[in-house]
Formats: sequence, C-alpha cells, structure tokens
Amino acid sequence: MHKTVVIDIVGLSSSVIGAHTPFIQKYISENHFNTIEPLLPAVTTSVQSSYLTGKYPSENGIVGNGWYDHADAEIKFWKQSNKLVNAEKIWDLAKKEDPNFTCANMFWWYNMYSTVDYSVTPRPNYLADGRKLPDCYSQPAELRDHLQAKLGQFPLFQFWGPGANIKSTRWIADASMETEKLYNPTLTLIYLPHLDYCLQKFGPELDKISTELKEIDQVVEELVRFYEGRGARIILLSEYGIAPVNKPIHLNRLFRENGLIQIREERGLELLDPGASKAFVVADHQVAHVYINDKSVTEQVKALLKSVPDIELVLDKTEQEKYHINHDRSGDLVLVAKENSWFTYYFWLDDAKAPDYARVVDIHKKPGYDPVEMFMTSKLRAGYKLLRKKAGFRYVMDVIPLDATLVKGSHGSIKVADRFKPVLVTSKAIDKTLKAPDVYQVIWDSLTV
Repeated sequence: MHKTVVIDIVGLSSSVIGAHTPFIQKYISENHFNTIEPLLPAVTTSVQSSYLTGKYPSENGIVGNGWYDHADAEIKFWKQSNKLVNAEKIWDLAKKEDPNFTCANMFWWYNMYSTVDYSVTPRPNYLADGRKLPDCYSQPAELRDHLQAKLGQFPLFQFWGPGANIKSTRWIADASMETEKLYNPTLTLIYLPHLDYCLQKFGPELDKISTELKEIDQVVEELVRFYEGRGARIILLSEYGIAPVNKPIHLNRLFRENGLIQIREERGLELLDPGASKAFVVADHQVAHVYINDKSVTEQVKALLKSVPDIELVLDKTEQEKYHINHDRSGDLVLVAKENSWFTYYFWLDDAKAPDYARVVDIHKKPGYDPVEMFMTSKLRAGYKLLRKKAGFRYVMDVIPLDATLVKGSHGSIKVADRFKPVLVTSKAIDKTLKAPDVYQVIWDSLTV
C-alpha cells in the first residue's frame, strides 16, 4: 500500500484561506481543492467517525460529541473508547488486505482501545487529592514516555480552555513526526486543533486571528515538507468550517420554566437531573438532542420549540432518517440552529446558583458543550489561583464566565454558505460532490490506487 498522511486542520474553510496562510494557499494551487458537504452534526467526533468508517451517524452511532446514555441516565461527553464507533474502521480493512499495513492515529478522537498500531490522545492524570495533571495516553504505552521525554509534557492546558494556543498543535505535530521516525506507519492520521479556539472566540474575523492563521500555516508547511521527504501521499482536510454567531439559545431554561426539567440543589447550587426530568436538551454547538423521558409531554415540547424563532430544523425519529442521524443514541428530536445561532447547555435561572462546574473547564461534568470555557473572567484571579496551586493549597480554577454572548463562531449546522464548508485537498482530481462518508474512499484510494 502507498504511504499516506491525513492532516486534519480543524476549522479550515475557504473563509480563512488567503494572505495569512501563504503555504496552504500555494499548496492548494498546486493540487486539487474540494469542499465537503457538511455532515449532520458537523462536529468533531461525528465527522471523524464518518471519515474513518465511510458510514453516517445512523450506522456508526456517533450522533455527536456527547449524548444521553439511557441505561446510566447520564449525559456523557467526550468519551474516548474506540469501541463506541459501531462500524469497521479503514485501518481494519487495510490490515485484511495487507498484513504489513500499520496505522498511527495522532489525536483523532475515539483513540483509546482501538486496533490501530500506534496512537496518542489527551488523557489527564487525575490524582487522589483532586488535582488534574497534564498527560496523554498512548499505544504502545512506552510511546507516551518516549514522546514526553523528548518533547516535554503534553501541554493539556494549551489544548483546550482559556490557555489554548499553538503549543498543543505544535506538540502534536512534533509527536507525529517522531512517531513516523520510530515506526514508519503506512497510514498516519494527524489532528491539528489550533484554529478551533480562535474561530469560536472571534469568528472568521481575519484581522483578529491573523497570528493564529500564520501559526497553523507554518505547522502545516513543516508537516507537509517532512512527509513529502518520507515519500508519503498527503491529504489535507477539515471537519467543518466555523461561521459567525451572535445568538445563544438557552433551551434548557425554557424547558425549566415550563416544568419539564428536574433540578437538584446541592450546597446551595443547582444540578440538572436528566434521569428525573420529563424532557431536557443536550446542546452540541449548533445541534441539540432533545430527550423525552415522559412521552406524554411530547406535543408540549414540540409546541415550545416552535415558539423559538432561532431553530432551523426540528427532526423527529422519522425525519432524522433523511439526514442519516437516526440512531438509538440520538434524541427523540434533533434540532439545528438557524444562521448566527447556537445552543447552550445552561439550565439555571440565577447565576448565583449555577453549578460549580459552570465556572471551570470541565468537559465531562457539563451536560452539554460549553465554548465559553475558552474565555477567562480575570487574569488576575487566574494568577491568584495558580499561586495557591504552586503553594500547595487546595484550589478551584473557577475563572470561566457565564456569558454565552462572548462566543462569536460556531459549527454543527448543515445549512452553511460554501465559504464555511469543510475542505479537502489532494493530489488527485475528484469529479463529484463530496459528502462526509466519501472521504473514506478518498483515503482508501490514496492507500491502494
């Protein structure tokens, strides 16, 4: 099989390719540029799973970055086991075709306990005293130790949150090149998250993100030149583009005001109790899943949703079939926000009673996606918290604001302008409109044709 490298540049779209990305622009001019029709939902885990299986969420089961687990009666986001993806992956087929085939997965999601040969993925170290230390997980296990000894500790706090910057993307790129030198895999999958941060904070405002665009352009150039020197075929792609937004939609608050959501109060703060709620919303960027435990309120829920002007689509289980998102994990209703809008997970009506996790970076406790985690209430307050940490005192890094209007970019919708659609760049011409599952065949052809 032909050596192939797939570089996933998160958030890359025509809207941001230009003067600030000179290498990417030149590379596109020398190769073949395509847009990909957005998947529903156009979010990381769903799109990546579609690319790697050639299947829609209705078949592979990845209906979002998170969903409601009916058995546990819990909302779970950003789980990591590859066994959640219920379809054969491209590397499994390749191994059947060629026993010498090997694959390295460098930070694409669902990267634990898979059948790839080499993998690295974020995995904090949670200590008994409550501290969370930066770390990563690898297969083989010793690869993590080798990479961190050579490159330094994986910069987890620069991977997501208010401190996110080029350091995490640079570390992933360096780790990918080092893994290539160690193992020479046939297929390498590389995830570069850098543009995700600035685009969600500022939207596609080039004057505000010019530095970040130049930074990712330099990393991409280094990777391309390195892998060209290794004789690899290279595919550049993205999962989604990020469009401007200015209207957060607080559906769980609406449901609460209409008696649908059950709240528990602990230590004076409120927690959403999904298992005891009649209906609730799991927000995921511009897509949301509505789960209805009490079917007698279904018509009430639908009527409430019709009263919200910023919802583009309301899909019941039958209508979900048209968009290939119907699955046991999907909501009884799947919602898509209108242009300029996105869904929050917020369920409290008084900020003084917001749960403690609302003001911290905690992607697992929050019952929905929270892009406000990229903002900080006060650098002075954060500095004080870090001093407490260094002094050995217990601390909570509660520096995240509760103002959803801060977010200026989002994704997830299928109804976006061409300039915000995900892209794919290859050395071979493609003579059809690409949908997300078609990327599987593009990768396969690169390996085999």
